[in-house]
Amino acid sequence: MTNALESTMRSMMQRLRINCRGIVLILVVACISTSVTAHPGSGIAVDRLGQVYFLDTGSGLWKIDRSGKLARLSRLQPHWLAIDANNRFANTPLPTGALGEITRIGGSPTLLLSTDWPIAIGQDGNLYYQSGRPGDLRLMRMTPSGATSAFVTLPMTVKGQPLPHISGIVAGPNGSLYYTEDSAIRRIDARGRISTTALVHMPTNPPSIPAITQHPYLRGLVVDVRGVIYVADTGDARVLKITPEGKVTTILQTETPWAPTGVALFGSDVYVVEFLHTARDVRRDWLPRVRKIRSDGTSVIIATVDQMPGAR
Repeated sequence: MTNALESTMRSMMQRLRINCRGIVLILVVACISTSVTAHPGSGIAVDRLGQVYFLDTGSGLWKIDRSGKLARLSRLQPHWLAIDANNRFANTPLPTGALGEITRIGGSPTLLLSTDWPIAIGQDGNLYYQSGRPGDLRLMRMTPSGATSAFVTLPMTVKGQPLPHISGIVAGPNGSLYYTEDSAIRRIDARGRISTTALVHMPTNPPSIPAITQHPYLRGLVVDVRGVIYVADTGDARVLKITPEGKVTTILQTETPWAPTGVALFGSDVYVVEFLHTARDVRRDWLPRVRKIRSDGTSVIIATVDQMPGAR
């Protein structure tokens, strides 16, 4: 009886060690995955009154009013936001689940905050967001009544690889949508046809941004009524202006470890949210600031973390 019991116990302990090693391996893989995909937020938008909203991944949602005063609107810490200017989604059940969720904050305007994917309100008043896995990524369309449908299946990247995710999305003129992948900007017309609007190349001597190895790494973007694109190239610490004719101009170059992650427009002014990037995957280390670039090319920083009461 004793020998049989000892044998059983040894077998159980061996299986336990194997299972524990498996659990450790799973945890290590999960941590690596989180480290690779973690990044500061890119949410920034301006309402029709000229008030600026931006997300700090470490402290929440903030507003800069027209007098320059900062106020925190929410302690939620997602990555992306969109303005629902006409409050169409004020009472709509919003997407939620294992792949991320969208939350509603405030009213007039209603702000939509997204944890895991970029979002946009189209000119048609519908909400657009990604769904699916790499290689089978779809752009979903939700109406204010809550009805959802797959608008388009997104193609392979310009390099012929499965598209893992989109890095930014925004409404454009004539019912179009624009989205970014690492080195390209794609346009989806009102009928769902997808084309490549711009290919962005790595600069000759790209800066070294902590924890970022992709050059370029395009993220948040905005498009004006003429089709001029402004896009944050986080990997190369710059904001680019791209005309409909394809002319690319750098309108902002920051210095490491600072890099832009998102842009917004109000009239002829460009607003940029920038983050101090760090090698550590710690949200509170990513310090935000907001910059205003005037039409004459001059710029001024209008918000920093030391002006954000309670942020750090």
